[in-house]
Amino acid sequence: MEIAHFFNLSLLSFFILLALKFTINKLSSPRKLPPSPPARPIIGHLHLLRQPVHRSLHELSLKYGEILFLRYGSRKVLLVSSISAAEECFTKHDLVFANRPQSLAGKHLNYNSTTMGFSSYGDHWRNLRRLTTVELFSTSRLGMLSGIRTEEVWLLLKQLFGDCLINGTTRVDMTSQLTELVFNIVMRTIAGKRYYGMEANNEEAREFQNIIRDMESLRGSSNLSDYFAVLRWVDYGGVEERMKALMKKMDRFLQDLVEEHRRKKSVSPSTKQEKCLTLIDVMLSLKETEPGFYTDETIKGVIQTTLTAGTQTSVATMEWAMSLLLNNPEALQKAFDEIKVVIGQNRLLDEQDLPKLNFLQNIINETFRLFPPAPLLLPHESSEDSTVSGFFVPKGTMLLVNTWSMNRDPKQWEAPEHFFPERFHDAEGTGYKLLPFGAGRRACPGAGLAKRVIGLTLGLLIQCFEWERVSKVKIDMTEGTGLTMPRARRLEAVCRLRNDMIKVLSTL
Repeated sequence: MEIAHFFNLSLLSFFILLALKFTINKLSSPRKLPPSPPARPIIGHLHLLRQPVHRSLHELSLKYGEILFLRYGSRKVLLVSSISAAEECFTKHDLVFANRPQSLAGKHLNYNSTTMGFSSYGDHWRNLRRLTTVELFSTSRLGMLSGIRTEEVWLLLKQLFGDCLINGTTRVDMTSQLTELVFNIVMRTIAGKRYYGMEANNEEAREFQNIIRDMESLRGSSNLSDYFAVLRWVDYGGVEERMKALMKKMDRFLQDLVEEHRRKKSVSPSTKQEKCLTLIDVMLSLKETEPGFYTDETIKGVIQTTLTAGTQTSVATMEWAMSLLLNNPEALQKAFDEIKVVIGQNRLLDEQDLPKLNFLQNIINETFRLFPPAPLLLPHESSEDSTVSGFFVPKGTMLLVNTWSMNRDPKQWEAPEHFFPERFHDAEGTGYKLLPFGAGRRACPGAGLAKRVIGLTLGLLIQCFEWERVSKVKIDMTEGTGLTMPRARRLEAVCRLRNDMIKVLSTL
């Protein structure tokens, strides 16, 4: 009896000490979560989200704070609308937040989350990053392919020049023209073929573009199955079936591109010239030495990522830039005056001239600020517990950085709603105040290409033509929905040939 009594007392003492230790550790550890708005059972804060999501999250930040802890169903979310907190996440905690959350879009639209944008941090992602950084977006590679970009923009100028010669002025569907331009540039870089214009397959191009648009729409929509696992059992809303059907079409296009280059390579392997290699050719050559990594699925994933990320963001930025200039003709005139002084009117500006055009760079930066290519950066996920701005962030938390909100912070930007390119002081660096392409190791590797395409296109359109709105009414600046925040309505403008540029344009 005494032994049993002693054993019971010892066991009781052990549990008391264990409970005390747990309580002390809990009280002494910094586990203070960020502020959180009132939530509802099961759904958490999903009822507070409205389209466009970045605006509704901005309103939450104004009311509850720049760093918030939310719940999307069963998923923990850290919402950051603070420049200092974003910098901390992408520097001090960059590795912690290097993962991507699992999603239906990653699984069904991105080869089971193996593409660069949706792959979690690890060897596979590092190999993809190295491939795109060295073979597609390096300074030398971009320089090597500058002729493609110049040729495509010149073809657009030639078309507008012809229309203006015939009609005096011409009404331009800017949305279509810019989309076709960028798509051709990216497709020639990837596969060496044009999809729009002379000797191009416009029907195939339209089908391809429709698939990309539908995929972007499904990626950007809020899939409730990502936040409630039980809904995946019943395929809520038929989302999974639509994704599978769409990806089947996309995969067929991509596989055809790969097979086309494989056939050409087998027929004339000795004629390839390194300087003319497309991205597909490069990957097929690398496949010979690293077949385990460069599978067809990996190759198709790289093509898909480059196409979707490379076209939508550049097109949207140029549309917003032209919209802002049409609504602010004094800035448009100032941009032309700079080009006239720096470049003159005896030749067309080229990519080498872009660093000299400070005001043009200011316009692009101001467009990035007001209409960022990704108003909510692609979500990250924490791989371990961390502390951000003094708040505890548990492992497995999805990080959302609202750059749209940060870009309109009156503490950081004077008159933040006003279009004022001069605020950038000759395109000086802005650090973490402006993150159009993200930051840290998961930043977009295609930033250099996008800036070249945007700068060259806008610069030449301004140098060669006068631009006006189609009516006296200002351009509607309503935002559409999607990851890249497109315009809600198509952009049209009226252009008139600058007489001093006729001689130069006649040589195209």
